[in-house]
Amino acid sequence: MDPQLKKGLLDVCVLSVLRRGESYGYKIITDIAPCIEISESTLYPILKRLESAKCVTARSGEFNGRLRKYYTITERGLERIREFLEDIREFGRIYAFITDGGEL
Repeated sequence: MDPQLKKGLLDVCVLSVLRRGESYGYKIITDIAPCIEISESTLYPILKRLESAKCVTARSGEFNGRLRKYYTITERGLERIREFLEDIREFGRIYAFITDGGEL
Protein backbone atom coordinates (compact mmCIF):
# COMPACT_ATOMS: atom_id res chain seq x y z
CA MET A 1 0.00 0.00 0.00
CA ASP A 2 1.19 3.49 -0.77
CA PRO A 3 2.81 4.93 2.41
CA GLN A 4 0.99 8.29 2.11
CA LEU A 5 -2.36 6.57 1.69
CA LYS A 6 -1.65 4.30 4.66
CA LYS A 7 -0.66 7.34 6.75
CA GLY A 8 -4.01 8.97 6.05
CA LEU A 9 -5.86 5.76 6.81
CA LEU A 10 -4.09 5.36 10.14
CA ASP A 11 -4.94 8.93 11.11
CA VAL A 12 -8.62 8.30 10.45
CA CYS A 13 -8.54 4.93 12.23
CA VAL A 14 -7.15 6.65 15.34
CA LEU A 15 -9.78 9.36 15.12
CA SER A 16 -12.51 6.74 14.69
CA VAL A 17 -11.43 4.98 17.88
CA LEU A 18 -11.47 8.30 19.73
CA ARG A 19 -14.97 8.98 18.43
CA ARG A 20 -16.08 6.26 20.91
CA GLY A 21 -14.62 8.28 23.78
CA GLU A 22 -11.42 9.33 25.50
CA SER A 23 -8.62 6.77 25.26
CA TYR A 24 -4.88 6.23 25.70
CA GLY A 25 -2.08 4.81 23.56
CA TYR A 26 -2.13 1.09 24.37
CA LYS A 27 -5.93 0.95 24.27
CA ILE A 28 -5.99 2.74 20.90
CA ILE A 29 -3.53 0.17 19.52
CA THR A 30 -5.64 -2.77 20.75
CA ASP A 31 -8.83 -1.18 19.38
CA ILE A 32 -7.28 -0.66 15.93
CA ALA A 33 -5.56 -4.08 15.81
CA PRO A 34 -8.50 -6.00 14.27
CA CYS A 35 -8.48 -3.56 11.34
CA ILE A 36 -4.83 -2.68 10.75
CA GLU A 37 -1.51 -3.32 12.45
CA ILE A 38 0.01 -0.36 14.27
CA SER A 39 2.90 -0.12 16.71
CA GLU A 40 3.60 2.36 19.50
CA SER A 41 6.40 3.86 17.41
CA THR A 42 3.84 4.56 14.70
CA LEU A 43 0.95 5.62 16.94
CA TYR A 44 2.60 8.32 19.02
CA PRO A 45 3.80 10.43 16.06
CA ILE A 46 0.25 10.15 14.65
CA LEU A 47 -1.22 11.36 17.94
CA LYS A 48 1.29 14.21 18.07
CA ARG A 49 0.43 15.20 14.49
CA LEU A 50 -3.32 15.02 15.19
CA GLU A 51 -2.85 17.12 18.32
CA SER A 52 -0.87 19.74 16.36
CA ALA A 53 -3.65 19.80 13.75
CA LYS A 54 -6.19 20.34 16.57
CA CYS A 55 -7.95 17.09 15.71
CA VAL A 56 -7.39 15.73 19.22
CA THR A 57 -6.69 17.13 22.65
CA ALA A 58 -4.53 15.45 25.27
CA ARG A 59 -4.51 15.46 29.03
CA SER A 60 -2.42 13.63 31.59
CA GLY A 61 -4.05 11.60 34.31
CA GLU A 62 -2.86 9.23 36.98
CA PHE A 63 -3.57 5.52 36.66
CA ASN A 64 -2.19 3.02 39.18
CA GLY A 65 0.36 5.54 40.38
CA ARG A 66 1.64 6.35 36.89
CA LEU A 67 0.87 9.20 34.56
CA ARG A 68 -1.04 8.26 31.44
CA LYS A 69 -1.86 10.54 28.51
CA TYR A 70 -5.50 10.50 27.44
CA TYR A 71 -6.70 11.70 24.05
CA THR A 72 -10.09 13.09 23.01
CA ILE A 73 -11.33 13.86 19.52
CA THR A 74 -12.27 17.46 18.73
CA GLU A 75 -14.81 18.89 16.31
CA ARG A 76 -11.94 19.33 13.83
CA GLY A 77 -11.18 15.60 14.20
CA LEU A 78 -14.80 14.72 13.48
CA GLU A 79 -14.65 16.96 10.41
CA ARG A 80 -11.53 15.12 9.27
CA ILE A 81 -13.46 11.82 9.43
CA ARG A 82 -16.30 13.35 7.38
CA GLU A 83 -13.80 14.62 4.78
CA PHE A 84 -12.21 11.18 4.60
CA LEU A 85 -15.59 9.52 4.01
CA GLU A 86 -16.28 11.94 1.14
CA ASP A 87 -12.87 11.12 -0.35
CA ILE A 88 -13.63 7.39 -0.09
CA ARG A 89 -16.90 7.86 -1.97
CA GLU A 90 -14.94 9.58 -4.75
CA PHE A 91 -12.35 6.78 -4.74
CA GLY A 92 -15.24 4.32 -5.10
CA ARG A 93 -16.46 6.09 -8.24
CA ILE A 94 -12.93 6.16 -9.66
CA TYR A 95 -12.43 2.48 -8.78
CA ALA A 96 -15.65 1.56 -10.58
CA PHE A 97 -14.59 3.61 -13.62
CA ILE A 98 -11.21 1.84 -13.75
CA THR A 99 -12.59 -1.66 -13.24
CA ASP A 100 -15.29 -1.05 -15.86
CA GLY A 101 -12.64 -0.26 -18.46
CA GLY A 102 -13.09 3.49 -18.43
CA GLU A 103 -16.86 3.49 -18.94
CA LEU A 104 -19.40 5.29 -16.79
